Amino acid sequence: MITRDSIEQAYSFFHQKWRVYKFSTMEWQRDDIESAIGDYVAMMSPDLYQAVARGNSHYLLDHTAFAADLESAVDRLEQLLA
Repeated sequence: MITRDSIEQAYSFFHQKWRVYKFSTMEWQRDDIESAIGDYVAMMSPDLYQAVARGNSHYLLDHTAFAADLESAVDRLEQLLA
């Protein structure tokens, strides 16, 4: 079950991390953000993750696609809040 609270919490966390990640020039900081997002994904509602990931089992967990995934996660969560 996906609650509005879980969507708001995920949106707030991902949005904050995206804003830092997007403008960061420090590789260690970007790595820390990827790790924090990975930890969050591991504990978030499986239903919410599936709704945001849209069938991609590596969503937000693949280093090569992380930036695009995080940006789209923020957008998708924002749509769920509308």
